[in-house]
Amino acid sequence: MRPPQQWWALTTRGLSGIVRNGEIIFAMIAPAFLAVCFYVPLRSLMDAYPGMNYAQYLMPIIALQSVGFVASASAMRSSMDGLRGINLRFRVMPMNSLVPVAARGSANAVLLAISLVFATIASLLIGWRPHGGIGGTIGLYAVAFVVGLLVAVIADALGLLAGSPESTSQMLGLPILILGMLSTGFVPESQFPEWIQPFVRNQPVSQFSGAMRAFNDGTATWSVVAPTVYWCLGMAGLAAGLLVWAERRLRA
Repeated sequence: MRPPQQWWALTTRGLSGIVRNGEIIFAMIAPAFLAVCFYVPLRSLMDAYPGMNYAQYLMPIIALQSVGFVASASAMRSSMDGLRGINLRFRVMPMNSLVPVAARGSANAVLLAISLVFATIASLLIGWRPHGGIGGTIGLYAVAFVVGLLVAVIADALGLLAGSPESTSQMLGLPILILGMLSTGFVPESQFPEWIQPFVRNQPVSQFSGAMRAFNDGTATWSVVAPTVYWCLGMAGLAAGLLVWAERRLRA
């Protein structure tokens, strides 16, 4: 089989596993869960904040946390394949080593798209509306999708390296939780203690959220978007390094 045929066969396998394991259901439910858990208890408090529309403010973090869940699922899938010896089987087959990586990435991209669709539905139901025009809306979703895809690739590589689903869960769960809660995704920077505000302001989730809000408001400028671009480039470098490391581990 040629590489495109191998890629298609493995992508189909990955999508079948996503449906069979219920990941697609989770990708649909998770955004609604996030919207209810944060919008309902915090709406009255945040809407009293000057110039704040909390539904508009919350939408980026709903999308980012949703794609974070997809990344976690990606890592668990990758780890389970390693546990079952499937990755080693691929190594002895007449197959380019990039084909399984591309196939897993394609399956994750489909799940990311589904997650973003339902994040949009949940955000619309709580009152979010796109105000940035076609270009701003495209920019908003481009940030969410690119970030989600990069995190999924990093998670996929970590799943290969971890060796067990339990280790994978520990590697991803805590960083995603900390970066999400200690960010400007849920509340403005001024609501945090002064000593931690520099971290909150400059960490990636806050930068991604800020860029998405700027695109949604039609106020995006290079100075606002540049940190997101730099973080994405850094994540791409990290993903490449982890994949090379995982590939060497498989060869050994």
